[in-house]
Amino acid sequence: MNIHKNARTTPQSRAEIVRRVLTEGQRGRQVAAAFGISERTVRKWVGRARQEGGLADGASRPAHSPTQLPVELQELIPRLRRQRWTGAQIAQALAVSAATVARYLRQHGLARLRALEPPVPVVRYEYRYAGELVHLDIKKLGRIGRVGHRITGDRRSRVRGIGWEFVHVAVDDATRLAYVEVLPDEQGVTCVRFLWRVLAWFRRHGIRVRRLLTDNGSGYLAHVFAAACQGTQVRHLRTRPYTPRTNGKAERFIQTLLREWAYRRPYASSTARRTALAGWLHHYNWHRPHGSLHGSPPMSRLVAADNLVRLHT
Repeated sequence: MNIHKNARTTPQSRAEIVRRVLTEGQRGRQVAAAFGISERTVRKWVGRARQEGGLADGASRPAHSPTQLPVELQELIPRLRRQRWTGAQIAQALAVSAATVARYLRQHGLARLRALEPPVPVVRYEYRYAGELVHLDIKKLGRIGRVGHRITGDRRSRVRGIGWEFVHVAVDDATRLAYVEVLPDEQGVTCVRFLWRVLAWFRRHGIRVRRLLTDNGSGYLAHVFAAACQGTQVRHLRTRPYTPRTNGKAERFIQTLLREWAYRRPYASSTARRTALAGWLHHYNWHRPHGSLHGSPPMSRLVAADNLVRLHT
């Protein structure tokens, strides 16, 4: 039982009050002084002791609520909501206030439209061989003029108008091997040149890329990118619009990239941040334990464990 924090009595002390009055015959004034309460309170609990469950806290809900919605309307509100009616439409149709409708929608967990749809089941996939699918994605980062507010916490010292740079990433689905470059834009020609270097980098590691998976960014929708995929005999797949989880391996890699490289330490300039990328990427591919690979680095799926040292470069 939850007792009010300022309550003078509890069910145990109330029983003691009743016992002293009815059994020991003490006066109400004496009992009230002993417990630090009023004589009226003593009389109240003595009177309630003769009722069933009289010493327990009563419900705080009023016995009668004249402004409460009828049960029929209470049941109709969630029914209309599941038909994708808005709160304003329900309030107008039922002639009740919008605040009342909003309160009942919150009680039923239907305040947001996304609550009307069942959660999308998680579908995990992994290609068996390296190169069968490579995920491409782009992350925009602000250029660095000096140490920024993410490190100092002072937004007043931000350098405005310095521009952006774009981190292009490629992640192999089977091995999680990653290739990254920081480029000045995300246009189609830039994406094509990055693609050529991705294919060459994977080829040097003995991997032939057969499929690409990208989102629907303008650079990947460009005709020049489609022509490059046809010319290199690489099948280009695109995610469903507004469904970034389809390209989840690239999205998750970008989170790691930002946390462990881009925002790991203060950089004096964008050049210093780009210089640190090569060392971090080598650590990621060759040394960093990967959760989905049972704690092994991505390169362990490409070469045997006894060849890691020999092939380490």
